[in-house]
Order: sequence, then C-alpha cells, then structure tokens
Amino acid sequence: MDIRINPPRQEWPELCRRPSDVNPVVRERVEAIVGRVREGGDEALKALAAEIDGFVPERFEISAEEIREASELVPKEVKDAIAAAAANIRAFHEAQMPKQVEVETAPGVRCIQKPVPIRSVGLYIPGGTAPLFSTVLMLAVPARIAGCREVVLCTPAGKDGRIAPAVLYAASYCGVQRIFRIGGAQAVAAMAYGTESVPKVDKVFGPGNQYVTTAKQMLGGSAVAIDMPAGPSEVMVVIDASSNPAFAAADLLSQAEHGRDSQVMLVSTDEAAAMAVAAEVDRQVEVLGRADLAKGALSKSHAVVLDSIDEVVAFADAYAPEHLIVSTEAPWAIADRVSAAGSVFVGAYTPESAGDYASGTNHTLPTSGWARSHSGVNIDSFMRKMTLQEISRDGLLRLAPTIVSMAEAEGLQAHAAAASIRTER
Repeated sequence: MDIRINPPRQEWPELCRRPSDVNPVVRERVEAIVGRVREGGDEALKALAAEIDGFVPERFEISAEEIREASELVPKEVKDAIAAAAANIRAFHEAQMPKQVEVETAPGVRCIQKPVPIRSVGLYIPGGTAPLFSTVLMLAVPARIAGCREVVLCTPAGKDGRIAPAVLYAASYCGVQRIFRIGGAQAVAAMAYGTESVPKVDKVFGPGNQYVTTAKQMLGGSAVAIDMPAGPSEVMVVIDASSNPAFAAADLLSQAEHGRDSQVMLVSTDEAAAMAVAAEVDRQVEVLGRADLAKGALSKSHAVVLDSIDEVVAFADAYAPEHLIVSTEAPWAIADRVSAAGSVFVGAYTPESAGDYASGTNHTLPTSGWARSHSGVNIDSFMRKMTLQEISRDGLLRLAPTIVSMAEAEGLQAHAAAASIRTER
C-alpha cells in the first residue's frame, strides 16, 4: 500500500479519488446497451448474452423446478446461516417501519402523511467470481417487510448458464416471485423499460460493477427510480497505537478481495501502527484464494498517517467511505463525529463482514463519496410518503384569506378563485 505521512489538505482530493470513476468508454458502451434493450427487448437481451456472456439461455426466467433443484444443493449449514442472518435483518428493518403522521395544523385543517410501499421493485444481485446471496437477503427481506407487491430479481449466470444455488435458495426463502438470469447494464435496462419477459419495475436496487452503476445513474430519474449509486466496494479503517494490526489488515483485505476496482484506505494517528498493518496486509494477502484480485485493489489504495483526531474526522468526511471501521482506543470519540459514511463499525470486535452478512444492518450502501448525500438501503427505500388533507367548511373559511392573498401575490387568479368561490357561496 502507498503510505502518505501528513499529506497537506490540497492533496486530499487526489487521495480520495476512486479508481473506478466512470470513464467515457464505459459510459459509451452502457449507452449502447441501454439503447439496444429499449428498442429490441428480449431479442436484444439474447444478442447481448451471446456477445458478453458467451451463451444464450432458452429462457431468461428461472423455473420453479430449477429453484427446487438448486435448493437441494445448498448445504444445511448455509441454509441455517441464511435463516439466522435473515432473522437479524428482519428484526432491524421491522423496527424501522414508519408510522402514519396526522396533524391538525389549524382548526378544521387536517394533514396526513401516509407511508405507502412501492408497488414493484427490481433487485440486482452481482454474480461473477463471488455470487452475493447475502445481497438477496439485504434487499428482499426489507422489500417484503415494506409490503412491495411485486419483487423481481436479475442476476448474471455463469458460462454454463447456471445461477449459484445459494442465490436461488435465498431468493426463494425471502419470497422473491420471479428470478431472471440476466446481468450487467442490460439487466438494469430490462427492469427499467420492461421487455417481453422481464416486467418493468418502479425502482431498481442493488450494487454492481462500473457498467451496472453507470446504467443505474443513466436510467435513474428518466426511466426508473434507483436506490443509490452503489459501485465497487470500499472501506476505510481507522487505527491508532492501541489497534491490533492483524484485525485491521483482515478488515482491509475483506474488501480488497471483492475485485481489482475496489479500494481500501488505512488511516492512523501513529506511523508505526500504520507500518505494522501494511506489513500484516502483505503477509495475509498471500494466503487468500483471491489474492490476485486483492492485490489489484491494494495497488490503488492508500495508508494515510495524520496528526490528530480532528484531521482523521475531516479526512473521513472528505472520503465519505461506504464502510468505516473505527478500531481505536476510544472509537466513539471518532464515530460520533463522522457525518459522511455509509455504515460505521465501532470497536475492535466489530468487523465489516458482520454488517455484510448477519448483524442486521443493511450492506447495500453508497460508494464513491455518495455517502455525503445518500443513505444506505433501509425500509424507507422501499416506501414512499403520500400526503392527504381534509379541510372542514369552517376550516376553509379561516384559511381562505391566506390562500387568496398568496395566490394573488403570485399572479395566479385561478388558484385564488378555487378558495374564494367556495367561501363566497
């Protein structure tokens, strides 16, 4: 890892730059893919499957028989782990359910805010070298709690056209109604526009590579709503002289192994501690099965040594990490002050992987600095707030002068008349 000692603040933007920032080539390719799916539907999906994946499935939708067969291949200990993790995720997200708000803002004027589930949602589950069945739980469990009527899922298949059995089992366990073997930007486009096979949804959820993230950003707000920009994984680990170097190194590598476009950051108030963690990273990475991917991520990562807690907090907010691990002697002194992070892991015994799998918090989080303005997925992500109002006769008589005065001041006579015509009669 590249180690920087007290870098001046003017260098921070460069240190905070993500290696996966979208480049023009990726955007051009995604635009072409999206356009083909919008115009060609299933035929375009088949052509793209042949070009990108090397196979064309007979049908995109996974059958109930395929799901049953896949479920039989999942070991009991994995099924038990899925059940335990889902229970914790359910408990945390059920506690987030919003309540209806009803206020009489003035005599005879009743205003209501009513939480309403999004009708149809599409879940994207990354595949490739690490099929993330844990992401199925993180998205499908809150979708069902919120009451979404239609939940569909897209995930890329392997070269043999098969989906990882644990992904299919987890989806079935969580009550996902329809599953499609489609990946990449074309999956996002299919859910955004709808095709002959894939239903159009109201909102798309889920992380992915540069192509998936670019497609979500491109289509979000025009063809479909999206949860957030959620691209390649990242973590910032904050340590001091009291920290265990082996713990910190393991936390860094747990995100580096996601892929070469991931990024990990070590921040320390002690130079010797940073050097010890860097050495431990070099030792631990050699025994990883995904060492090549982790080394690719490490080559684009940094260790930063800063003089004070104030500087650490400022740098963490400047980077706005997807995951922030604070493993220092007094971790809450930092965790309570940081304002821009997707999810914060406090103390030596809180590994990021706990949040990835089983603690109950959601692991679908904003990346690339979007934590400054976006929340991670939660129950509100699957709901919208609709307002209602009812005004009595006497209530309108009291409120009408305010309405008429403001409408006339804006030059909107019909607005004023909508109130005055009622009071006059």
